[in-house]
Amino acid sequence: MPGVPRAVPRLPRLRRLAPCGALLLVASCGWGGTGNADDGPAPGAPTGVTARAGSATSVHVMWNAVTGTAAEVSRYEVYRGRTKVEEVPGSERMVDVTRLRPSTTYVFTVRARDTEGRLGPRSRAVRATTPPATEADRSAPGRPGRLRGRAVGARAVQLSWSAAKDDRGVVSYEILQGGSKVHSVGGGQTAAVVTGLRPGTRYAFTVRARDAADNLSPASPAVRVTTPGRDDGASTAPTEFRAGTHRGDDGAYYIDLGWVPPRADGVITEYEIQLDGRTATSLVFGGEPPRDRAKHSFYAGREPGVSHRVRIRALLPDGTWGGFSAERTVRTGSPR
Repeated sequence: MPGVPRAVPRLPRLRRLAPCGALLLVASCGWGGTGNADDGPAPGAPTGVTARAGSATSVHVMWNAVTGTAAEVSRYEVYRGRTKVEEVPGSERMVDVTRLRPSTTYVFTVRARDTEGRLGPRSRAVRATTPPATEADRSAPGRPGRLRGRAVGARAVQLSWSAAKDDRGVVSYEILQGGSKVHSVGGGQTAAVVTGLRPGTRYAFTVRARDAADNLSPASPAVRVTTPGRDDGASTAPTEFRAGTHRGDDGAYYIDLGWVPPRADGVITEYEIQLDGRTATSLVFGGEPPRDRAKHSFYAGREPGVSHRVRIRALLPDGTWGGFSAERTVRTGSPR
């Protein structure tokens, strides 16, 4: 398959950097790192970073949890341009950057620091533009209504609500779990998925609206959702998984995969591919990861007529692995 990077299974500590928009392939046996052999590798760059204006003077920044490091992540550092503006514990993956200027575009990056003090590389840069300021606006938005919620597997809840009314317009909605803010979405969005929950647990969620002048609405009536006690992984597994083989120009055989990424509240950038019941390779999408359908091809050897079982799973934005896709059997040299 011309133009598609190829991952060779079971190579130790392989890291291969492709251009923006392509793939970063990481062998399953270990991650490359920026530290030396004595100190161990630094944390990787946070993925799935997003930034949305929360008001005329604030931006909500979110990212995926960094995993697979030699030591635990102790904190995340958020940068505006080259300046560090926020620092949060490693258990969190969001922050509101405040004291910004209206009608201004800002660039944000995130870095992880582990418990040994090693600082990882910057994430990809994301941009957010604050809306214009509204003069003498002391009127808060109305309360969001009709909040509904349902469990999506054992570790996620999907919420939806009716839009709040405001004389100047709603800029963002904040989702609260109990009394703590756990997420924020743009003012044109009336649904969200909250991940990182525990199976068999009862949760209470509310939503409130914020306008450009930082006026905050009353919280909506609470919706209570109980996650099921067991998670079969189906809700977080890639769907429409397909597998076939082709013979490359070099005479070797390659396994071709295609799938639809699972729905998650955040960007999915990393997948694990299992071949014959063992991890064959991991792949990380650089640039803008596919949201509708993803494809990948990897090396399977030079011998024809060999059967393989293959399946795939995603690393979710909360740092946990999702469920495996359906398993497919392919045979080298056989037509798709």
